[in-house]
Amino acid sequence: MPNTFGSKLSKAFAEHGQLCVGIDPHEALLAEWGLEFSATGVDYFANKVIDAAAGRVGIIKPQVSFFERFGSAGFEVLERVTNRAHEAGLLVIADAKRGDIGSTMEAYLDAWLGRQAPFYADSVTISPFLGLEATTSLMANYLERGRGVIALVATSNPEGASVQLSSNDGATISSQLWSKVSELNGILAGPGDQFGPIGAVIGATLNLEKFGLDLSQDGVKTPILAPGFGAQGAELADIRSIFGSASTQVIASVSRSVLSDGPHGLEFSIDRANQELATALD
Repeated sequence: MPNTFGSKLSKAFAEHGQLCVGIDPHEALLAEWGLEFSATGVDYFANKVIDAAAGRVGIIKPQVSFFERFGSAGFEVLERVTNRAHEAGLLVIADAKRGDIGSTMEAYLDAWLGRQAPFYADSVTISPFLGLEATTSLMANYLERGRGVIALVATSNPEGASVQLSSNDGATISSQLWSKVSELNGILAGPGDQFGPIGAVIGATLNLEKFGLDLSQDGVKTPILAPGFGAQGAELADIRSIFGSASTQVIASVSRSVLSDGPHGLEFSIDRANQELATALD
C-alpha cells in the first residue's frame, strides 16, 4: 500500500480509533498545570501530552499559535515537539491555518510538509479564502510523500457564519467548499485509498443543514477534522447524530476537556474519551 495521507489516516483509525488530542497550551491551562507562562512551560506541557497520547490515540494536533507567541524559543519547541510526535508513531496535524497564493503559499507548505521542513506535519490546516486551488495546485510533490492539507469549510466559531453562510448561486460558501474538496479527493487519492488527502474542518457544534452541508459521499471519502467536542459543547457520544453516515470519516478533536485534568490525569482522560467515542461508533 502506498504511504499516502489517506492510507496513514486509515491505519491510525484502525489501530487507535478516531480520537485526536489537541496540544493547546493556553495560558490558563499552563497555570492549572503549575507551569510558567513561557516556552519552557509549553515544552513540558506538549511533551507530557505526547507521552500520554502515544499508544492511546493515533493523531495529535498542535495549535501553532500557542508556540508562536513565544517567538523563536516557541518555534524551537514546536520543531522538537512535532518531530518527537512523529517518532512516537503519531499522525501530526499542524493547526496553523495558513493561506496565501503562489510562492508565498509554497513557502508555507515547505515549512510544514517539505523534505527539509523544520517542523513535522502529516497535514496542515489551511484557509481557503484566497481560493482552494491556490493551495491544491501546489500539492503534487507533497502528496507523493504522504502529506495532506485540511481546509476550513464550516468552523465552530460564531463569527464564521457571516462568511460561510453567504450564498453564491444559491449555495453557501461552506457547501461549495465541501463540493470542491470532495471532487479533489476523487482525483488525488492514492490507489485503493479509503480517504483522500484533502480534509475539511467542520465544527461539531454546527447545524450542518443550516450550512447547506450534505456529507454523504460515494467512493473516496473526505477526512473531516471536527473541533467542538468537549469544552465547546458537543458530546463524543453524539457523533453519529451530528455527522450521520460521515461519522466514520471524522477526526474527533478534543483538547481542553482532557487537558484540564492535568498531567497526572491525562492518560485516564484520554482513555475515557477514546472509549466514549468507540462506543458511539460501534
